[in-house]
Amino acid sequence: MEGGPLSRAFRPLTIGIIALVGSVAFEAMAVATAMPVVARELNGESAYGLAFSLFLTAALVATVAAGSWCDLKGPRPALLTGLALIVGGLLVSGLSGAFLLMTVGRAVSGLGGGLLVVALYVIIGEAYPGKLQPIVFGWMSAAWVLPSLIGPLVAGYLAQSVSWRWVFLGVVPITVCALALVWPRIRELGAPEPPSMDASQGRRRSTLGLLLGSGVFVLQWALHGTAEQASWWLAAAMAAGALAVAWAAPRLLPVGAFRLGHGLPSVVMTRGLLAMAFFGAEAFVPLMLVNAHGLQPAMAGLALTGGALGWSIGAFLQSRVRLERHWILVAAAAATGVSIAAMALLSASGTPFWLIMVVWALTGLSIGASFSTTSVLVLNLSTANERGRNSASLQLSDQLGSVAGTAGAGTLFAALRDPAHPEQIGVFVVIWVSLAAAALLGIVAAARSGPASGGPAGRVKEQTGVGSA
Repeated sequence: MEGGPLSRAFRPLTIGIIALVGSVAFEAMAVATAMPVVARELNGESAYGLAFSLFLTAALVATVAAGSWCDLKGPRPALLTGLALIVGGLLVSGLSGAFLLMTVGRAVSGLGGGLLVVALYVIIGEAYPGKLQPIVFGWMSAAWVLPSLIGPLVAGYLAQSVSWRWVFLGVVPITVCALALVWPRIRELGAPEPPSMDASQGRRRSTLGLLLGSGVFVLQWALHGTAEQASWWLAAAMAAGALAVAWAAPRLLPVGAFRLGHGLPSVVMTRGLLAMAFFGAEAFVPLMLVNAHGLQPAMAGLALTGGALGWSIGAFLQSRVRLERHWILVAAAAATGVSIAAMALLSASGTPFWLIMVVWALTGLSIGASFSTTSVLVLNLSTANERGRNSASLQLSDQLGSVAGTAGAGTLFAALRDPAHPEQIGVFVVIWVSLAAAALLGIVAAARSGPASGGPAGRVKEQTGVGSA
């Protein structure tokens, strides 16, 4: 009897994974809480969205490389390199004297994050039997609970009373300690199975990933510039970036992704659409609460706490629901769209900030259920030598959606904000409505994540959401 994730055979690895995810979670919650203060002190509020979207763009490039790397060499090299880059990026951001340099540090951390997440997905696929994987993904989300409780409070206190720099620098020892916990067990993993592609194919995918990341970077830079002052050369740069993305993305995602093909392609696209909606909105929730409601950063950060707690609860619940997984995904996508639309309605009607925090916690619950469900579905639909590539495709869609959401929201903010009246709520309402539309498109994709009607049995290897620890 193999037991649960905390049985003797799996306990060290499970604890190590939770520790790694916890360190990443603390960094995410703390940085998002402190960013309004960082942008104000470094005169970077007009480029606020870039602090998030550049992180995600860099993660996108690393994700493509990580998929090929993990399939060819196993997850250990990608894991170590990813953690080293995360630490280096934190140091650059924490010691920077200009907002531009701080965003460079964020980009370096993004490279590390892209490598780390794919490596962890491959480790879970290799080390745990299928019936334990939904539980492990649920516990990975639960690893956000403690950081979501203390991260915003600590970051808010540091940003207000000490220095925002310690929000970045303080995460470095946490990350190093997490690696010390997980490394002994990861060293015991066996050699990777023969990959489904050779080294030249891996290099081709990495080149496509670099092209895609470059296109996304140029596109969001041009969008940001156009929001402030339009010109023909910015329009040309925008067109070039869009062409690079349009050419590279279909070659990196599963065949049929943009046509919403049944099974894996639609699972991957659902993840991207929901990531666009959630992360685009999340980046601006603290800023809205600080500017429009006059909250201190620590108090505004409690909204992120509620969202992260909701995420953890949703991830836990998805492993207990007795439904086919693609129906769980449909329900979660619908709840995400409704919740973000409610954010727009409540913001426009002058609702008290605490009710907005409650709605954001419900948004987190629905997105937590959907993300864990897509992760399990992708592993179920992958053979052993495809786990790295398909996990990378899932993360790539996640990051493309996140970049599109944060960059698009940042462009709207830069174009519509009134620097003389930062308390105006209208720009945030426009952002929420736009992102709710993306979430609603995710419902369509989620509905096609199951097997085709009348298709061959076993085309989608479904699991019910039942699991036991």
